[in-house]
Amino acid sequence: MRLMRKLGVALAAAALVAAVPAPASAASDDIAPGAWEPAPQGGFELPAGARCDFAVQVEPTVDEVRKLTLSTYPDGSPRREIYAGDLIDRVTNLETGATSTADASGTAMIDYGTDGSMTWYVTGPVLIGFRENGGNLPKGLWIIDGQFVLQFSATGQRTLTMLHGTTHNVCTDVD
Repeated sequence: MRLMRKLGVALAAAALVAAVPAPASAASDDIAPGAWEPAPQGGFELPAGARCDFAVQVEPTVDEVRKLTLSTYPDGSPRREIYAGDLIDRVTNLETGATSTADASGTAMIDYGTDGSMTWYVTGPVLIGFRENGGNLPKGLWIIDGQFVLQFSATGQRTLTMLHGTTHNVCTDVD
């Protein structure tokens, strides 16, 4: 029942995201508290064995992700945020040069714990890496699509609770 209540909050947040337009662009100095702001995702490289059996690079080709801070802790750090916007990543096998694109344009409401933990309530696709023995999915770079909750412990352990959707290991696309 608790999961259903939290999912209801996530779906309400997704509806809010759809109803509130993100700004076309804004410099960070021009952003008022509580306003949508750019949230660039940036690229990264991982060595062989970290997520895929080979070295991999993930680079956004489209990054229109924005975030809205809904609440903060007394020190000003975020307590709850919503992330939304188009994000298309190019995934490259650095050993063979094989590439694939991954649509990670989901909407997520994220609750941040004071201990470094996070809980994501997600609708739509996201690209998430799981390390060996790092959660309840095998090692890989996963497109998780649908409606789900993803919990990150303070130590980085990841627990996926899928309400409805699919998982796909992008490592297999560039192997």
